[in-house]
Amino acid sequence: MRPRVLAAAWGLAVTAVLVLAPYALRDRLPDPIATHWGSSGSVPDGSSSLTAHVVTTVVIWGVLWAALFAVSAWGHSRRANRAIWWGCLFGAGAMLVSVDASTLAVNLDAPDWRAALLPGWHVPAALGAMVAVGTLAGYLGRGPRDRHSPEAQAPPALRLEPGRRTVWVSRVINPWLAAATFATPVVIAVVVALDVSGTVPGDVRARLLPVLVIVFVAGLASTSVRVRVDDAAVAIGFGPFGRPERRIALSKIESAWVEQRRPGGVGGWGFRGLPGAATIMLRGGECLVLGYRSGGTLAISIDDAERGASLINALIAERVQS
Repeated sequence: MRPRVLAAAWGLAVTAVLVLAPYALRDRLPDPIATHWGSSGSVPDGSSSLTAHVVTTVVIWGVLWAALFAVSAWGHSRRANRAIWWGCLFGAGAMLVSVDASTLAVNLDAPDWRAALLPGWHVPAALGAMVAVGTLAGYLGRGPRDRHSPEAQAPPALRLEPGRRTVWVSRVINPWLAAATFATPVVIAVVVALDVSGTVPGDVRARLLPVLVIVFVAGLASTSVRVRVDDAAVAIGFGPFGRPERRIALSKIESAWVEQRRPGGVGGWGFRGLPGAATIMLRGGECLVLGYRSGGTLAISIDDAERGASLINALIAERVQS
């Protein structure tokens, strides 16, 4: 109940600021007030009444707060989830309060809403407040380290034959992500063809192509994962060519085990979590979990995970004995 009580208190505190601050300054604000500034500069291009502005900000905050409050149970299932949940909750509140403070500050004592010029540093300041408050809240609210699952209490192991080198390799592919990734070159070809034919303006091609190329490269690196275990390290290779590759020395691993994890429990598909408590999620189900000596964990959705965990534990035990 404690997280919910703190979340409710924070929600009420932010709501109070969003409601009381504007009305406390009402006599020093123009009617209407400037509420929107164009991308071209600091000159306002939109306005609203003070009441409409307050209602809008409160509704936006209410929706965000309600959504985060609704997933509070999920948000506290793991240490990484707790950090993300607290960071989002307090960061979103800080962002709205900062934006509201900026809006009121530029309107303060202005003769007309068109005179409420927005200084260039206000936007980065609001973003900075969101990041600072969210990071601090996530750090303070992350809680204790995750407890290992029941499977970790008796991690699987196997007996190695003396003088024989054993290697384990496994791979998993997300077919939907692979299909979407390899459809990107088709979209690029269509955009180029339309540009050559003069059907679309050249600036459209200039804007779309870099984005599509980035999507293709990022997707190519995350469509599949290959894990290779040998007597030196656990190597995790990304993409069809196994590059880039991350190598984790066995000396950094305390033990390995198997857990059943789903995308909904780790925050979605792809690379989820924070350093020290991350999951590489390409498909739900069996995951190989590496427990670091530093206390962190890395879970990888991979086939035949139990055999990989058994070999890792056997190799670690062999290193300790030697």
